[in-house]
Amino acid sequence: MVDGRAGRVAGVLGALERERSTGLLRVGDDGAFHLDGGAVVHAESRHAPGPGELPGGPPGASGPELPELFALFDAAYFLLGSAAEPDFTAGPPSGRTRRITAATLVHERRRRRVLLDAAWPDGGVDVAPVVPVRRVRRQRVILTGVQAEILLNADGRRTPGELARELGRTAFGCLLAVRGLAAASLLRTQAPAPPAVPPARVEIPASWAPADQDLLDRLRTALTELG
Repeated sequence: MVDGRAGRVAGVLGALERERSTGLLRVGDDGAFHLDGGAVVHAESRHAPGPGELPGGPPGASGPELPELFALFDAAYFLLGSAAEPDFTAGPPSGRTRRITAATLVHERRRRRVLLDAAWPDGGVDVAPVVPVRRVRRQRVILTGVQAEILLNADGRRTPGELARELGRTAFGCLLAVRGLAAASLLRTQAPAPPAVPPARVEIPASWAPADQDLLDRLRTALTELG
């Protein structure tokens, strides 16, 4: 088993991985995972940009597959946290060569949750329209480049994912920026609810294929260099 809201979808991914299934795992209207022989080869979410809407990676970075990886892990973050019921349909291979284990996706989602919750503990801002406040009460505010772009382009209707598409940014980068803006009282938000008792953390089943730590390290380095 795995922890938190990611348990249901991740559990199905793990089972399909063991069965070496090929096809499409739909997660309600949120998006889908594409599987080939049990491995995840692609993912898409309505809350995250696709690979064609993302940069090719930091200058000097090797690997033209970076936009695909950015998009896949961005989508997986939302899909693994979805409350929708996953539904698998068998089908032909997609022809994609990238193969990612369920454990790799769960490990990266855990890391992102820690970073996001440390910035602002209410995940509601991840999918809500970004609405800047009309009056800044601080005398001095220091913004990152991404935060400045978001404030300049926010129209009160678009979500962080939609802004990420327009700005050519990763969804995770925009989520982290938006949570920082919320913590700085620069966005209209509701006060986060008092933290509930955290769910017990249980380890990823030993029967799952292991996480690809080399891939995770490359992804994190690329995300850091993108800023």
